[in-house]
Amino acid sequence: MCGIAGYIGKENISEGLIRETLSLMKQRGPDHQANTLIDEQNFKIHLLHSRLSILDLDSRSNQPFTKQHCTLVFNGEIYNYKELKKELQELGHAFTTESDTEVLITSYLVYGKKCVDKFEGMWSFALYDSKEKKIFLSRDRFAEKPLYIHKTATGIYFASETRLLKSLSGKTFSKNYNQIKRYLVNGHKSLYKQPETFYNEIEELDFASNLVIDSSLNSNEYKYWKPTFHPNDKLTEKEAIEGVRERLINSLRLRLRSDVPLAFCLSGGVDSASLVSIASKVLNTNVHSFSIIDSDARYNELDNIEATINDTRCKNEKIQLSSSDNNIDRLVQLVKYHDAPVATISYFIHSMLSEAISKKGYKISISGTAADELFTGYYDHFTLHFYEMQNSPDFNQLKADWKKYIYDYVRHPAFKQFDFYFKNPNEREHIYLNNEEFSSYLNTNFKESFTETSYSSSLLRNRMLNELFHEVVRVILHEDDLNSMKYSIENRSPFLDTTLFNFANSIPTKYLIKNGYAKYLLREAMAGILNDKVRLSREKKGFNASINSIIDFDNETHKEFLLDNGPIFDLVDKQKIETIIKKKEYPNSYKKFLFNFINAKIFLSN
Repeated sequence: MCGIAGYIGKENISEGLIRETLSLMKQRGPDHQANTLIDEQNFKIHLLHSRLSILDLDSRSNQPFTKQHCTLVFNGEIYNYKELKKELQELGHAFTTESDTEVLITSYLVYGKKCVDKFEGMWSFALYDSKEKKIFLSRDRFAEKPLYIHKTATGIYFASETRLLKSLSGKTFSKNYNQIKRYLVNGHKSLYKQPETFYNEIEELDFASNLVIDSSLNSNEYKYWKPTFHPNDKLTEKEAIEGVRERLINSLRLRLRSDVPLAFCLSGGVDSASLVSIASKVLNTNVHSFSIIDSDARYNELDNIEATINDTRCKNEKIQLSSSDNNIDRLVQLVKYHDAPVATISYFIHSMLSEAISKKGYKISISGTAADELFTGYYDHFTLHFYEMQNSPDFNQLKADWKKYIYDYVRHPAFKQFDFYFKNPNEREHIYLNNEEFSSYLNTNFKESFTETSYSSSLLRNRMLNELFHEVVRVILHEDDLNSMKYSIENRSPFLDTTLFNFANSIPTKYLIKNGYAKYLLREAMAGILNDKVRLSREKKGFNASINSIIDFDNETHKEFLLDNGPIFDLVDKQKIETIIKKKEYPNSYKKFLFNFINAKIFLSN
């Protein structure tokens, strides 16, 4: 896990800009910083790298890394590097390091741009091939590792963060007010609906994409992999459960490969608790876990967290939330590092986890991201599943189980209607809840209807794939990366494994929900591994917190900060904000808006 930046083009980049950029990259990789200039006849290549040493801690694995006619800067991990190395050695290739970096560059020398098809991992990298006179950029299948691009008439810049693009190019990019309005009105699920970032002239290389740039700055961007739902109707429920168990264990086994200690994020849910339990009980790992505790009963998961701690006997550190004065200061610093508003309150509190993990000397954290989107984890998934199963002989039993076990937990009025999607299968406006109201808070109107990408004719599976690649997980991964790297930590997500993903998307939809359980297959796969208190708990709280647990709206310092004049009030009606703050009780969507307002206020003031 590292930071990368670079340039291909005709401009001369000053030593001062390179030093400044390497300095900004240091949190992403404090163990070694370096840059390489490749001066070709008609163009220049700059490659910058900042290393967080995870595998082969020796300096021989420092980057930029050159082998034969190729030079590489790489951020991420190729988890199956040992298997690939053996394959390459059998083809006659020798290695001088024990790193996945050398495996990556050697794979390119053998397989060319198709090398990415071989990789199981997370990555963004830039590789210059002096024979072809081309630079090859790539991003992993799920967008775990970021890669931003800025194109000019004379060159193309790339980097792990927008801050690094600013520094290396020496430019000040204008803020993208369209994206800010989108964030305020439609919320975090809208941020990847359009190919925009919070800055004009900065774009993000898409997930599962390669970008090849030649010496004339001609570029070719293409997808090397596309997610699909391809049900295997011959698969039995027993085979589905066993397949999930086997592939999740193997995914975690690969992601435990490290030459430095690892830590685990632990909430009260099935996802992270499954990973802690597999690591402890199946893979015999000495687990140190970290948990956020919110006193608000809607988000307090202490009982379930304690159940997993007691069952696995793992070490645990608890971070108790409080609405202290320094939370505003913390958020200001976080927005400054992210160089963007923080997407949701979850990622404000996630930064506290990252800080605690770092203080205990860990360089890696493991989290349960994407299990909800692979196996059904949200209450609306029940409603979507009803639509899929309406002609099934099991329908009445599914409905009875939902009414008995789930109905009382559901807060959203739409999802208290089992036939919500029967009436209109294309109904999606509830996803941007109260957005018309929030649009009226702006001084200029903003309206953007909900859209989704078509992956499958299955209503439920198409929703889950959109949540994974465009609405939820994509945002989580962006925030995870920045929060983790702020504290020089690598974040790993075992549910984002290609083999596991492909298998999960071959399972017939009818097996996903049963006996009133979402994530039924994951729960059954974890029988005998995960404690039953967590495994059989139907209530979903999620990794979240109340805004009142971090901001005290009766605190004069906090109120003064929120209402201080600034650029935000060129965009938002100040009186509307005053009205919200004065209310003691308001719906959850308004609390999300208020958090977004605070972040946008900070971002526009920087």
